[in-house]
Amino acid sequence: MCLEQCTDCFARWKLWIRPIFIILYGLAALVFIPLFLVKSLKDGFNRHDQEILIGGIFVWVAIPLSCWEIIQHIIHYAQPKLQKHVIRILWMVPIYAVNAWLGLIYPKQSVYVDSVRECYEAFVIYNFMKFLLNYLNMEMDLEASLELKPQVKHIFPLCCLPDWEMGREFVHICKHGILQYTVVRPLTTAISFLCKTFDVYGDGQFKANVAFPYLTAVNNLSQFIAMYCLVMFYKASLAELKPMRPLPKFLCIKAVVFFSFFQGVLIQLAVYFDLIKPSPDTPDDGPSLSTRLQNFLICIEMCLAAIAHHYSFSYEQYLTPGSPTPRQSCCSAFLAMWDVSDVRTDIREHLGIVGSSISRRIRGRSMYSVPRGDDEYANLVSPRSATSVPTPGYYQTDCDELVVNYGTVSASQPVGVHDNKFNAKT
Repeated sequence: MCLEQCTDCFARWKLWIRPIFIILYGLAALVFIPLFLVKSLKDGFNRHDQEILIGGIFVWVAIPLSCWEIIQHIIHYAQPKLQKHVIRILWMVPIYAVNAWLGLIYPKQSVYVDSVRECYEAFVIYNFMKFLLNYLNMEMDLEASLELKPQVKHIFPLCCLPDWEMGREFVHICKHGILQYTVVRPLTTAISFLCKTFDVYGDGQFKANVAFPYLTAVNNLSQFIAMYCLVMFYKASLAELKPMRPLPKFLCIKAVVFFSFFQGVLIQLAVYFDLIKPSPDTPDDGPSLSTRLQNFLICIEMCLAAIAHHYSFSYEQYLTPGSPTPRQSCCSAFLAMWDVSDVRTDIREHLGIVGSSISRRIRGRSMYSVPRGDDEYANLVSPRSATSVPTPGYYQTDCDELVVNYGTVSASQPVGVHDNKFNAKT
């Protein structure tokens, strides 16, 4: 009898997990804060301790907000093709917050701690791009839809660049422009590790004999390209993305990832040129001061980002009235978000296409001369199963078991419009 009651209690874990989570979190705060205050008062409670306490309060508020939203997505895992990437994006706040707080506590080791944040920000951009592509490919044939649209012009200050041909070329340039940051950012982080080991990194120093300014310039350029491609893709697909309220999501990604990066660069420049100076009671050197300021601001900003994510990436958007219970269990949903095989596949294909495009340019051929329907690089935009039998107007993916509307032509639509444009391209 007792065993049955325990089994029944665990089966209803969704009912009691929230109050248990709140109670345990409150007890941890009640234990940690007094211990920290006692230790700080013994040491004189200097400015550094004040930063740790204030930053910790914001972090301890941000983490439960984000974790609760992640748990809700796992419980209501109704659309795996979309929610898998949303969950990965939501993990950004806990990772950034904990990383920044640890950087406040251990400022001298921040170059190692911050590497996790730097690599994950590239991972977040990749997942947001995949989220947009999956959403659009669930509703239409993205490439065919873009081919019928007017040309999207470049944004200032890149107005002089040649237009990206709408359709296959536009999607590929946008996707690979974003993917390059997923490759470049971890690579520059690894190089910074090596430079730190050999004492040639020069954190916060804009000098010619250290690696810091060169790595910062590469990261800035790579991130600018990724951001520009994301803006161009958003601009071209604004009408199709409108049902899922893209603007708050786009602003959350842009504010957290791009703003925090450029914020750090500006702080380092201000400290280097003595626009920001350390206080007399904490005579830090320049790099330590800039790192502390950046981490302190991120602790506060992550609390605001957690609130913004709660409204922008809410699980309720993926639930429809009368929809069936999610087919995957919570455990399967939790494990699915850690499966990074899609990242590995896309990066491998990205490197393959970059190499192939360079070879085509050398031979004087266009990078996008492959006709639609060819299997070359087909998985990059709309992965299709080679073994499945397509039904008229639909196709079946090989990874998420989602039937996707691949576009149909109504009786009132002139058939020759799309065919003529298609034949002209091929």
